[in-house]
Amino acid sequence: MTDVGARHVVFAPLQDGGRVEVVARRISEAIGLGLIADGEQLPSELELAAALNVSTVTLREALMLLRQRGLVETRRGRGGGSFVRAPVDASVSRLRTTLRETGVHELREIGDHLLAVSATAAQLAASRASADQIALLTGLVDQLATARTAGERRRADGRFHIELAAAAQSTRLTRQSIDLQGEIGELLWIPLGEAVERDERVAQHRAVVAAIEARDGHRARLLVEEHVELAISRLIEFHLQLVH
Repeated sequence: MTDVGARHVVFAPLQDGGRVEVVARRISEAIGLGLIADGEQLPSELELAAALNVSTVTLREALMLLRQRGLVETRRGRGGGSFVRAPVDASVSRLRTTLRETGVHELREIGDHLLAVSATAAQLAASRASADQIALLTGLVDQLATARTAGERRRADGRFHIELAAAAQSTRLTRQSIDLQGEIGELLWIPLGEAVERDERVAQHRAVVAAIEARDGHRARLLVEEHVELAISRLIEFHLQLVH
């Protein structure tokens, strides 16, 4: 079985149209989640347009949007091209405003989607993950354990869920996981109101990896369901504190 890989999904052909904003969102999500590293050079315009199955004109306009947002810089001359610039982490005040304006119903809807995708991915990964993918998941848990900032914790946690879906050998689940982490990942790690506690999350993720390594899909699924439900319930509690 061929590994799907989260990076492979980032550069896979777009299925929802070749609109400029869709292309920009695909690349910006990958940058924000650390799937494309700070300072990394993107493929050439011809290569990237072909990989995403869009015209070079559309790709150039998308790269222009990303330059305007400070996520990509273009260098001229020998060794030039488009290079990634890691985004500055969102301010606590902006994240609190976003959470305050996101209703309980919407948070539950997002939580339900996250639960379905992550739990299914964990169950499938237990029977499909390669040794290399299990090692990658373990490494991401170690990154989370040593992360110093909220942004680092968010990226390590988000990558864990994304690579969990990749370990399930499912392009669709991986794509949905990337979208979900881009939508809610920052909110889960708002400083002074975290819906997830770092050491607790590390222990949860280690238990999930152990279940996958033991090929126990049922346990892997239950563990993920428990920690997603807990995180979303805490996030809703924090939202209610902000609006009252």
